[in-house]
Amino acid sequence: MKFSRLGSWLSKPFIFFTILMVLKIFLARYVVFENSSIWLQLATGIPSIWVLFCLIEWLAPRRKFGVYLTVNLILTSVFFAVIMYYKYFGVIVTYHALQQVGQVTEVKGSVFSLLHPYFLFIYTDVVAFLLLLFSRRFRTWGKSLAVRESNVLISALFVVSAAVSVMNVWIHRDSINELKQAENMGILNYEVYAIIASATEKVEDPSNVTAEAIADLKGYQEPNNPLYWAKAKGRNVIVIQVEAEQNFLLNRTIDGKEITPVMNRLTKEHFYFPHFYQQVGQGNTSDAEFVVNTSFYIPQHGAAAQDYGKKALPSMPKLLEENGYQTATFHTNDVQFWNRKELYSALGFQKYYDAKFFGDDDVVFFGSSDEVLYNKTADEMLKMSQSGQPFYSQVISMSSHHPFDIPERKIRFELPERYQNTLVGDYIQAQNYADYSLGLFIDKLKQNGLWDKSVIVIYGDHMGLPIYSLTDHEKSLMEELYDRPYQFPEMMNIPLMIIAPGIDEPKVFTQTGGQVDLFPTIANLLGVSMQNHIHFGQDILNVTHNLLPQRYYLPSGSFINDNGIFVPGLDFKDGTNYPFDGNKPAETDSTIDEYNRALALLKLSDSYVSGLPKY
Repeated sequence: MKFSRLGSWLSKPFIFFTILMVLKIFLARYVVFENSSIWLQLATGIPSIWVLFCLIEWLAPRRKFGVYLTVNLILTSVFFAVIMYYKYFGVIVTYHALQQVGQVTEVKGSVFSLLHPYFLFIYTDVVAFLLLLFSRRFRTWGKSLAVRESNVLISALFVVSAAVSVMNVWIHRDSINELKQAENMGILNYEVYAIIASATEKVEDPSNVTAEAIADLKGYQEPNNPLYWAKAKGRNVIVIQVEAEQNFLLNRTIDGKEITPVMNRLTKEHFYFPHFYQQVGQGNTSDAEFVVNTSFYIPQHGAAAQDYGKKALPSMPKLLEENGYQTATFHTNDVQFWNRKELYSALGFQKYYDAKFFGDDDVVFFGSSDEVLYNKTADEMLKMSQSGQPFYSQVISMSSHHPFDIPERKIRFELPERYQNTLVGDYIQAQNYADYSLGLFIDKLKQNGLWDKSVIVIYGDHMGLPIYSLTDHEKSLMEELYDRPYQFPEMMNIPLMIIAPGIDEPKVFTQTGGQVDLFPTIANLLGVSMQNHIHFGQDILNVTHNLLPQRYYLPSGSFINDNGIFVPGLDFKDGTNYPFDGNKPAETDSTIDEYNRALALLKLSDSYVSGLPKY
């Protein structure tokens, strides 16, 4: 009798699909909110699900089983997207990421590499239902479930569930950390909140964005006689953006063998900045191109190339063109990827060279290899130099792209057994090849005479090894390399070298810098004034203090200062400091004033760029 009654209850779609969704809440909690109470996840997750299920019972009682199947598929896909997105970016995906869907086919290798087999269990019931739909008996049984439940019971449950969901959102709406918001609101509640918050957010008045306001928030005062001013005046500018290169690779060996011998040599012969940090988001490589060329921060929700691609952006290519420079950018992928064609127009590059120029020779991942990139680019730069005008060229490498499965013919670094078949090992081999290719480029620039006539800037575009993607074994390998746990300061740290033969010297600059600082630094070296040019970076050849707001790979409210990285909890008070040196954090590592100023800087940048006219 008891089993019969239990079977009767389980046959109700409301109960049955609730159980299925509880299992999916468990999986999302295991991946995303590992340290969160499972009871908290149930208390915040189930009410939002019941709101939807009550609506089904009200609005579609006769077709409710089919509607339950559809809603189950949608909610399952939401949880799956949250899990996959978190594994790379470390944040909760929202509807804003839908504009990235067109990019997935280009980077499917990266997507599949993040896909742990057990993640697919979330779709087990969906697949089972699809197979059962071919059975007439199952369809007949589904129709038999078209029974209207008690309106009183459903209404009461709807009111209580909606009230709990609204309360969860309302109580935690002021938390700046998206992960904490999603954890305390519930994933589905957070997704709804993100839509409402985006539609109602207030934009700073663009007239408030002044050089003085930015300098005040940055705590920066322009020196009267900046060091290295105009030392490289009239020289060519070559900016090399190395795909997924992190700073830990430099001057590091594995069993006595150097990972990046070319970059190691450069750090000893030129300007090297070991405390330099990425400031990218959804757009990754294209975001880095945007930040470096504008000295603005990335947009709040989307990729810069997509959100700002039609804006008339003040930029380094435009400013240098005004000062007599030719401008061009080189990338072996299709220019349509990440909306680059529009971005390059918005930035004001006179020419771009993409897959059509480089062809399909020696393909690595989704474009010609770095060897082809650098070889053809050096030849084209030589042609540009023959006009008598200096040039500014940005070169975007790509062979060391995630998931780092470079062809066997390109592998030059033999891994010890403990690194084999790991993401860390694959990454090291890919970066070793990228370093080798860069060395060929440098040799060719020296041979064709451009090396001594140029300022060469080399930096990484973004991290290659997100903490969220690593297995326990891979984390132990990173700890072996660092001699300490691999945390946010190590993850966000990318290399920067500035090379000006005859002007520079072997020197290590220990001040903090970020990609937003490259434009004003290059302008200082060239003697090009940025006095009437709004920018959020500063010349890192002439700073002692810096404040770098972060987005995406760290929760909102995170920032980098002279001591390390700060990541908020619900707000500043329960946040965490991660010192650069890996030592025990101190309360004085960050201040609430820095926290407020970092958030204000992001608002000013959003306001200024959003207010720019279309080109």
